[in-house]
Amino acid sequence: MKIAIYPGSFDPITKGHLDILKNASEIFDKVIIAVARNGEKKGFLTVDERVKLIKESVKDFDNVEVDSFEGLTIEYAKQHGAEVLIRGLRAVSDFEYEMQLSQTNSALCSDIKTVFLTTKPKYNFISSSTIKEILNNGGDISKFVPECVFKYLTQNK
Repeated sequence: MKIAIYPGSFDPITKGHLDILKNASEIFDKVIIAVARNGEKKGFLTVDERVKLIKESVKDFDNVEVDSFEGLTIEYAKQHGAEVLIRGLRAVSDFEYEMQLSQTNSALCSDIKTVFLTTKPKYNFISSSTIKEILNNGGDISKFVPECVFKYLTQNK
């Protein structure tokens, strides 16, 4: 069984993230969306809120699990028997950072590979940061996030 980890903050999850996930779920037997816990960083949503919203967003994916973790992504991947880390690319500007991260992870554990997946062009400009900015300024985020996320954010933030 080929297991892939799709790590990130997902604060909040977007339709772009789900597009990457859909592609990954068609390639790998099992994909674990792993929400990173960073105690030094205050998130927009708590990790528990993110996990709950992601679980609701991916309920139709049979081979996808949602979890959270603290520490090094590569260690989490080893603990779960993953062979691959999934990283999403929206634009060329993402590539340099993602390449450095991939090379660092490879230096820590060469058995786990990184696979870069691109999102559809219609999602290239969507980021969690953009979603937060639009929401905080009273804009409509409904076309950028899953429906459950839209409802939650507009009722609770």
